[in-house]
Amino acid sequence: MVSVAIALGSNVGDRAAHLHHAVSRLRVPIDNLRVSRFYETVPVGTPGPQALFLNAALVGATALPARALLSTLLAVERECGRERAFQNAPRTLDLDLVLFGASVIDEPDLVVPHPRFRERRFVLEPLAEIASDMIDPVTGKTVGQLLTLVIR
Repeated sequence: MVSVAIALGSNVGDRAAHLHHAVSRLRVPIDNLRVSRFYETVPVGTPGPQALFLNAALVGATALPARALLSTLLAVERECGRERAFQNAPRTLDLDLVLFGASVIDEPDLVVPHPRFRERRFVLEPLAEIASDMIDPVTGKTVGQLLTLVIR
């Protein structure tokens, strides 16, 4: 079993329902699942104005390999009607694999740890709520330490 951290976000439609759907679906492949509260955040790095996001994080353990877990995340996004019209487009559901144990993976469509999670308060804050002691294998810092480094 490998410890995993996943970031959740939605800014289209019934945002809370999309996040709840994801949590429900991920209870099967992820054991001992813990979920942060939901945080309403302003869009970051989006082209043009977008609606506010609802963000959360979940952690647990899985027996799936990283690529299989990514496939599961993409399938759950599609179930909620996720469309990828352009980069950083509004989305019904966004599920990012943030941490996969101590693994560092750099493949064309799978990069773990997530390359921008260290600078994203909307990822670190919910993640620190439920797993502040998880370690980023690249920096050796805990999620809690990384959160203190992010500008408010």
